[in-house]
Amino acid sequence: MTDDGTAAAAATSPLGYEQARDELIEVVRRLEAGGTTLEESLALWERGEELAKICRHWLEGARARLDAALARPESEPGTASDG
Repeated sequence: MTDDGTAAAAATSPLGYEQARDELIEVVRRLEAGGTTLEESLALWERGEELAKICRHWLEGARARLDAALARPESEPGTASDG
């Protein structure tokens, strides 16, 4: 299940999963390290939430593709070998 925010965030983002994940890791590192102002911390938190939505969208899409592939019959027309 995706909420509208997740779909919108991913649709407007040119980031791929790996790029979003790597940036999210950096945001978390910066937040954990501390030393930022409240305003900077809030901006980082908001960016992290946005990146997490993008990652979630990519993962949900991958799960849907896997589920669809697993649900297909083993021999579909045009894919069975006649040997």
